[in-house]
Amino acid sequence: MPDNSSESFGPGKPRPVINAGECKGCERCVNACPSQCLRISDNLNCKGIKPAEYIGKGCTGCGVCFYNCPEPYTIKIEKPGRHG
Repeated sequence: MPDNSSESFGPGKPRPVINAGECKGCERCVNACPSQCLRISDNLNCKGIKPAEYIGKGCTGCGVCFYNCPEPYTIKIEKPGRHG
């Protein structure tokens, strides 16, 4: 279960948002993340696959996970102060 403490999701912290229903569980984002803030979930998504998930802290907003994901619209990076 991701850590939802204020340190992890506080104002000014970037984070990946993963659409678990679209994730194939290929682990490309997990292996590519330089901050090692992603993991494969213990829970299955609607397709019976264990999707990637954010551990709740450590994201720098670099976007490496986004660029390594083969599934369009599965990962987006939320950066405070930026909309889109």
